[in-house]
Amino acid sequence: MSASTIKFRAGDSVVVIAGNDKGRKGAIKEVHRAEGRVVVEGVNLRWKHRKPTQKNPKGERVQIEIPIHASNVMHLDGKGEPTRKAPDRAEKNQAKGKGR
Repeated sequence: MSASTIKFRAGDSVVVIAGNDKGRKGAIKEVHRAEGRVVVEGVNLRWKHRKPTQKNPKGERVQIEIPIHASNVMHLDGKGEPTRKAPDRAEKNQAKGKGR
């Protein structure tokens, strides 16, 4: 999936259709267009070990969300069903003054 074909934006509701987190729903937090990947809230969690510092002398283990390929997610329509069609953003654009 090339950068020009990604139809996802931050805030879109999606469902994962492939991989270990198949069936999980969430909102998109970030879109990495150059890599063709998206970060979905609560999906593809990995543990990150942080080294001790002067500020945090004990160190820590935190869970972070890792990007997944954009082809492994689908938009959700208003009923919560997966759909291939991207949500209509016409009303959002007109409210911001970007309408035609």
